[in-house]
Amino acid sequence: MDARILRLNMAGQAVQWLHWKEAIGLYARGVVGWSLGGEVRKAHGGRSRLTGAQSVISLPAIVACEGRVLGRFRVNPALTNLGLFARDNYQCLYCGESFESSQLSRDHVFPRSRGGLDKWENVVAACKRCNQRKGDALLSELSMELLALPYRPNRAEYLALMNNARIRGDQMEYLRPQFCRYSPKEPQTNATRYAH
Repeated sequence: MDARILRLNMAGQAVQWLHWKEAIGLYARGVVGWSLGGEVRKAHGGRSRLTGAQSVISLPAIVACEGRVLGRFRVNPALTNLGLFARDNYQCLYCGESFESSQLSRDHVFPRSRGGLDKWENVVAACKRCNQRKGDALLSELSMELLALPYRPNRAEYLALMNNARIRGDQMEYLRPQFCRYSPKEPQTNATRYAH
């Protein structure tokens, strides 16, 4: 599995993950302004008719590009179950147990049936048992508690969550200072995640 390349805008804000072939296209168009990090891949191109030398480009872990990103860039990340479960570290925020994503569901802390909104700040990952137990009740009505408060990840956090299995150390080092002060800075175990 190929490592992804982190694309930034020229101001250094994280924009998206790129496949190495997409990064070559950006270099070919001359829109890469600067780069950081170690080499992700060496790409070999064609041979020169004059010298016979083969072109080679070293692709770094992070590239900053000029121009607009069409279609995929969002300042506020879309709320998806995959993103939600990753944000909550695949744990039920009621019982604290870890689950596969197929065993988790989206729970609205303030139920939609009572006017709650479907937004990051009102949803948590919940195992199906806890979600069913809670139903459309308020936590205070059931003596249930949240193990952590829901929050909306910023763009850098969302990119890290969505590529966590393949993120490189140099990419994480770049993204981490951009994380919200309320979000976890490192992946945590069950024992340390809710100790604060």
